[in-house]
Amino acid sequence: MLDWFLTPDHWQGEEGVPVLLAQHLAYSAVALAFACLIALPIGLYVGHTRRGVIFVAGFANALRALPSLGLIVLLVILFGPIFASDLAFVVPSLIVLVLLAVPPIMTSTYAGIAAVDPAAVDAARGMGHRPLGILFGVELPCALPLIFSGLRAATLQIVSTATIAAYVSLGGLGRLIIDGRAQNDYYQMAAGAVLVGLLALAVDLLIGLLSRLAVSPGLTRRIPRRAV
Repeated sequence: MLDWFLTPDHWQGEEGVPVLLAQHLAYSAVALAFACLIALPIGLYVGHTRRGVIFVAGFANALRALPSLGLIVLLVILFGPIFASDLAFVVPSLIVLVLLAVPPIMTSTYAGIAAVDPAAVDAARGMGHRPLGILFGVELPCALPLIFSGLRAATLQIVSTATIAAYVSLGGLGRLIIDGRAQNDYYQMAAGAVLVGLLALAVDLLIGLLSRLAVSPGLTRRIPRRAV
């Protein structure tokens, strides 16, 4: 496998590692953006109003039970007659990745908002803050640790599952695994798995750093002690 990584041809051209990595990141970023657009508003609304809790729990569990590979094949069959271009494969792949990422983001957002100290909410209400002011000025900042936790889980699931895009003839690091299996090239398969794992770790570290920057130190007990 080390020889495979050291071969220059594997790092050049349209099927080289840099191009496949860029495609993998593109699929993952688009899917995560759409998942956030869907899941965050729902989680904020349910957590703030306490309405639809049963819907959120049932909907999240239903999405978690969907078989990713079977669903992407079904969607390709359904979208094939509609799109004449690569969209017939891109759209199903993105739909599956979005459905995979929505549950952890939605449930963590709801749980974070619901776990905010009621005393802080009452204090903000007593100071004259309106509901939206309470949501975005008090509840959302306090819920950020849990929200970032769900975001990290969703991102890792997307990055690891985006390999199935190669099963329907798309790019990404999954190409190394699928093509390696077709050619009985187990070194290429192992290299693809290693690259996906390293990418997941790098993305997880990046989100962890963003979390440390965005979350108030008081919520994570990272306030430095003053010298006596």
